[in-house]
Parts: sequence; C-alpha cells; structure tokens
Amino acid sequence: MSKPFAGVKILDFTRVLAGPYASYQLSLLGADVIKVEAREGDEMRFGTRSNDWEKRGLAAPWVAVNAGKRSITMDLKSPKAIEAVMRLVPKVDVVMENFRPGVMDKLGIGWETLKKVNPRLIYCAVSGFGQVGPDKATAAFDGMIQAMSGLMSITGFPANGPTRVGFAGADVMSGFTAAFGVASALYQRTHTGKGQLVDVAMIDAVTGFLAQQFTEHMMTGRVHEQAQNLSVTRKPTGNLFKTKDGWMVLAVMTDPQFQRLMKQLDCEAALSEPRFKDWAARIANNTALHEIVEAAMKRRTSAEWTEIFAKNDIPAGRVLSIPETVKLDHYGHRTIMQTIETEHGPIKVVGSGFRMEHDGGSVERPPATIGQHTDEVLREAGYSAAEIAEMRAMKAI
Repeated sequence: MSKPFAGVKILDFTRVLAGPYASYQLSLLGADVIKVEAREGDEMRFGTRSNDWEKRGLAAPWVAVNAGKRSITMDLKSPKAIEAVMRLVPKVDVVMENFRPGVMDKLGIGWETLKKVNPRLIYCAVSGFGQVGPDKATAAFDGMIQAMSGLMSITGFPANGPTRVGFAGADVMSGFTAAFGVASALYQRTHTGKGQLVDVAMIDAVTGFLAQQFTEHMMTGRVHEQAQNLSVTRKPTGNLFKTKDGWMVLAVMTDPQFQRLMKQLDCEAALSEPRFKDWAARIANNTALHEIVEAAMKRRTSAEWTEIFAKNDIPAGRVLSIPETVKLDHYGHRTIMQTIETEHGPIKVVGSGFRMEHDGGSVERPPATIGQHTDEVLREAGYSAAEIAEMRAMKAI
C-alpha cells in the first residue's frame, strides 16, 4: 500500500502560512514537496531569534507547516535559476505559489508559460482576491481578509468591537481550500489527462467556510451580529458558563437535553416557568436563564461537572488551554500528534486532522535546513556537478 499522493511531486514557491499550510497537508499524505526558498531562507524560519530553534532557522511556526518537505534555494531574479525552474517543471505534477497575481508572469514562470512546458501541470495560485476581478492586484494578509470577509463582524462582543479569531483563520482556511483544490484537480486529471489552473482567492475561501451565514443573509436578509460565545442557534444553553474553578461551554440544543441539564443543576423549578417553556421563550429570556444556569454551575468544579454531564448525556466541554489540551489522553490513541527526530533532538508536530485505516498522514523527514536538498533536486533535473557548482558561484542557488 502507499499514501494517497505517493508519486506526486510539487514545486512549492509559497511563503508564510496559507500556501505552506496547503502543501504541508499534501506532503503529509505522500506528496514530494520541493520548497523553493530565497538564498537566505524563508523569512518565517527565524521568528525573532529569541530561542535556539529560531537561531537555527527552525522556528516552530515555520516547522509546523514545512516539516517533511525538501528545501532548495534559488534567486528567482537570476536567469540561471529561472532556467532551472523550466527544467524542473516537466518533472513535477503541481506548482504552487502565493505571490501577488502577475509576479510569476514577470519572472517568466507563470501559468500561461508553464502549461506549455507541461500540459499535465496543476498550477495552484493563492492570493487575496484571485487571478481575476477588480482587486486582483491588491496584496492581502490574514487580518485584512478576516476583516473584509465579514468574519470579524460576527466574532466577539459588541462592547469590544469587531474581533479577529484567535489564530490566522483566513490563512488556514485558504490553505485548506488550496489543498482540496489541488487534490480535486489531480483526481480530475486521472479522467482527462489535462492539467489546469487552481485559482484560490483568500476571501472566497473564507466565504466558503461562512456558507450558512452568507446564504441566510442572501435568502432572508438577516444581518448576523457578533456571536459572543453563543452557538449559531442562539440557544441560551449553547454558551459559556463559569464554574467554581474555571469555564465550561454547554451545547444543550434539544428539549430532552435541556430537561436533563436543569435536573442536574437542581433547577427543575425553572422548567415550569412560562418564560422558559420553549426555545423561543428561552431565547427571549436569555439573560435570566444564563444567570440561573451559571449560578448553579458555580457550585461545582469543571471536573465535577464534566463527570456529571457525561453520565447524563449532557453535551459540555471544559475550556482548556493549549498546554492542557496537548496532555489529553485522547491524543495517545490518535495519529495527529507526531514525533520527529532531528539532529537537535526530538520534536512534536501536528499531522493530518484525520486518521486513515492505512497509509495515512505522517511526516517522513525532519524539517530541512536552508537549501539542504538543492544539489539533490538539481541532479534529479539532469544537472551535472559542474553545472551546479557554476550556479552556486553565480549565486543563482
């Protein structure tokens, strides 16, 4: 058996997060990803150089989306480097880039040029607003797309204003979309034999993840407000509540669950009150119901409530920090957390977000040093040792 993308070769010009996240997902599943870096290395490698890993050019945020890839260095302003790209392209299945539209064309290695060199090529371009449209030339970053996509307008609390999500959500959503797009194009190629352009606009990717909110607005005119900590259903018992020693989120969405919750909270008297008779009434009296539930939950610890709720089939979860979450027994039975051996000692990274019965996602090699595989990759493209030495002397690689 082999991994899903075994035999697929990707020439990866992407930087920062959205693009590297996409190619990392494909690498985990068997693709041979050749990461093209500037001669001084990807800027994300170094962070602020405040710890030993950053000083080595292996900053954790870079490792998180680049482990397992091969690294080559190129000065793309050098004709010799562009010549090397043109020799590599016929031997790869996919080219990925996340420059502003037009940059790769100016370098002479854009889609229109490369598809003539390799008609089976899948060319994935990730940008803020795509390769076509009035804003295609506008540079974009995660925060900017979170703002313009409507994501910030539905996140947080009114008193605090629009709020960014707690991670680079637009970048990650765009990366996931790009990986899915490349996988789709590769599969389609098995039927048609043809390559194609996969055009990923970050704002489109986020819109895709907000399909319910956009569709509801377009169908009914509803304007979504900031979610605070409420479920998208706006049901009062799909919210955040204080406990004796922390916080818990309840996901009580049905009448039977609500009945069981109020019984375990010793709040059964509230069940007979007209203001809590059904979900419409409960939503209308959200503040009062929240106060009743939270007052009861403050009487016990989160651990105590977790045990009680589990025994009574009441959906709820403790709010954990990442240091707490990483210690969950759950991960010992899954494959998402992976240990990689490096010359500096073992490190743990996050792998595929799903588990396959066989040949699933895994990191097959430690994170590369800058240009570690340059000679190896060029030899695969037919370069001799003398030609490689000449390119290095010319600072093309």
